[in-house]
Amino acid sequence: MMILRVTILPKYPALPKYLALLCPLLAGTCLSQSATATLKFDFSGGPGKPGYIQVSPASVYKDEVGYGYEPGAQVASGDNGKTTTSERPFTFSAKVPEGDYSVTVTFGDSSATTTTTVKAESGRLMLERVKVGAGEIVERSFTTNVRTPKLAKLPTNATGREEVTLDQFDRGNTRDWDDKLNIEIVSPHAALRTIEITTTQSAPTVFLAGDSTVTDRDGGGDVSWGQLLPRFLKPGVAVSNQAQSGETLKSFANALRLDKILSQMKKGDYLFLQFGHNDSKETWPQTYVEAETTYKAYLKTYIAEAKLRGAIPVLVTPMDRANRTTGAPSHGHGGYPEAMREVAREEQVPLIDLYKMSILLYDSAGSDAPKVLADGTHSTAYGGYEFAKCIVMGIRQNKLELANYVVADFKDFDPAHPDKAEELALQQLFDANERRNTGGGRDGTDPGKGGSGSPAEAS
Repeated sequence: MMILRVTILPKYPALPKYLALLCPLLAGTCLSQSATATLKFDFSGGPGKPGYIQVSPASVYKDEVGYGYEPGAQVASGDNGKTTTSERPFTFSAKVPEGDYSVTVTFGDSSATTTTTVKAESGRLMLERVKVGAGEIVERSFTTNVRTPKLAKLPTNATGREEVTLDQFDRGNTRDWDDKLNIEIVSPHAALRTIEITTTQSAPTVFLAGDSTVTDRDGGGDVSWGQLLPRFLKPGVAVSNQAQSGETLKSFANALRLDKILSQMKKGDYLFLQFGHNDSKETWPQTYVEAETTYKAYLKTYIAEAKLRGAIPVLVTPMDRANRTTGAPSHGHGGYPEAMREVAREEQVPLIDLYKMSILLYDSAGSDAPKVLADGTHSTAYGGYEFAKCIVMGIRQNKLELANYVVADFKDFDPAHPDKAEELALQQLFDANERRNTGGGRDGTDPGKGGSGSPAEAS
């Protein structure tokens, strides 16, 4: 039985109402598979809608309140009190237990056309440039995942730890690990009306395990395919991006990041594995895994653990590095891509050959080739977007059930015919000047000076 002790603080008049809605969420372990709980927030300046929590522009997030705007938000009442508006990106957060959530956002201005992008947690792209005409009100939904570092309490005398070992690189995506659902609104003229957050216990979850070329990034010049993948998936499936900078198959397991994934995994979920950038570093003695032996052995262990829980493992070969100036492929990674292909054949699991796709992309991008990667290793927003499209094509080509969740506006993508960077204009949605959590560059480098620990072979 869960015992919830609540102290009501009179200085926060909305707190009792919030807790009345939040308590079913906190008791999630007692809910049936069909039970749901919903938090509803109203961002208008007038009387609050029945059943909604009124959020004023002055509502700064406080843990004891459980919701509000993150520091730095510059918001105001808009559209004659009908909306909350801003010309700058801002983040609204709500305290929730870990799990999958369906989120519905309503926006629209009475007299102005608006274009709004929505991101969740540490920069995951959920909704891209939703255009709403003047006088229209539009609802858009997505499904996302919330997690904390905590693991289940260990039985007496059991060896192990009860929390994921976070490191200096986790400072670059702290919102992936807090006990809040973070929703970022990006618009030159925001017109936010309501947000509804509902528990969803049956949605399949796509777990991502990998290094800095996959991880979420909360602002900055490099943007991974892992944080852009949700944009191409319909509501009803959640992406839990647990990749982190500097990781190898060995270190990911040692830090209990794999255990965290397995603790949340259920039948019908997916585990996408992309490792190789750091695994090959013999100068990293505690985390190095050799291509033909330990690398393959670790891959097979991850695969077995996923299958044991009824999940579907999917192997993704690491994208190639490229010359920083010309964008020409380096044809690197030694025997690791082929070792992963061999494991996919031996274990009969789906493979997405992002390594081959990336080389084709670099060779075909023309004048945009130098714009695919930010530093020869990590993708820009443009490159991450194209890599995410490669992943979606891999989902379709492998005939995964996950393909049923691909959004309707996704057209088949051929890396031999990439999009034009100028037409996508994605970097403005991931402006380095909007960086909120700074922890240095990925994998111990300064921003823009390599990363994933570019080896001597990288340009």
